[in-house]
Amino acid sequence: MPAALAVVYVGWGATYLGIRLMVETIPPFLGAGTRYLAAGTLMLAALGLRRGVASVARVTPRQLGALLVVATLLLAGGNGLVTLGEQEVPAGLAALVVASEPLWIVVLRGVLGERVPGPAILAVLVGFAGVALLLLPGGQPGDATIGGLLVIVAAALSWAVGSIAGGRLPGLADAFVATGWQMVLGGLVLVALSLATGELAGFDPGAVSARSLAGWAFLVGPGSLLAFSAYVWLLRNAPIGLVSTYAFVNPVVAVALGAMLLDEEITGAMAIGAAIIVGSVALVIAQETRAAATVRDDAQA
Repeated sequence: MPAALAVVYVGWGATYLGIRLMVETIPPFLGAGTRYLAAGTLMLAALGLRRGVASVARVTPRQLGALLVVATLLLAGGNGLVTLGEQEVPAGLAALVVASEPLWIVVLRGVLGERVPGPAILAVLVGFAGVALLLLPGGQPGDATIGGLLVIVAAALSWAVGSIAGGRLPGLADAFVATGWQMVLGGLVLVALSLATGELAGFDPGAVSARSLAGWAFLVGPGSLLAFSAYVWLLRNAPIGLVSTYAFVNPVVAVALGAMLLDEEITGAMAIGAAIIVGSVALVIAQETRAAATVRDDAQA
């Protein structure tokens, strides 16, 4: 279990670094799309070899449609917009903004009519104050733009919508197969976006740097195949409260790696905003874990 947690912590935390390197010379939607197409194809192929092709191909049109919706929101809208935004936002700062995703989930649950406890509402308000601090002019490193940050805010919201949709739409019983299909479908949507936005016009594959290729390869392997597999395994074998800790560990890992490996600046506003966001997310997750435990205990009584 510690090894799987470490893979999720470091693998997903370092994806922001990999994205930052990739978009130096690879168009964002193209890079993200081919990343997920490669990772999803490899995952489904490995599952097919291990369990038989039928176990992977047994997907109804209704399930495929649901997977497409979730993949579009999570991978194309969520990760695709992060990749786009990281052209103008350092990796660590992007990770801090994305860390607000659990806060958006609480807001959306309230919009949908679910009862949200008072402590969770307070934590959300405090967390969004931290996000606002990161968006204030002068609070970011010199190479960050407000436009890029707003794109990443939209990415966090899209990921939150996709997370809620994933729990309400018909899915597959096998989480590994579902993850593989989502990556393939999300990759296809991102490649379509690349074509639609004209990214390929003027793109010279020969000009892709070794750094960008290394970033792309990391995103396919440790960032997708290993991290997603470890996360799915943890969901089945570890307490949800423990698994959820990735939400506030990942941004810390991303900020540390960005500073150490890419010499990214950590401003005072970033440090304060990070503490506020990570703390509020931790409170939200703790509140949700207690609520889930209460429901479980009541059901067993």
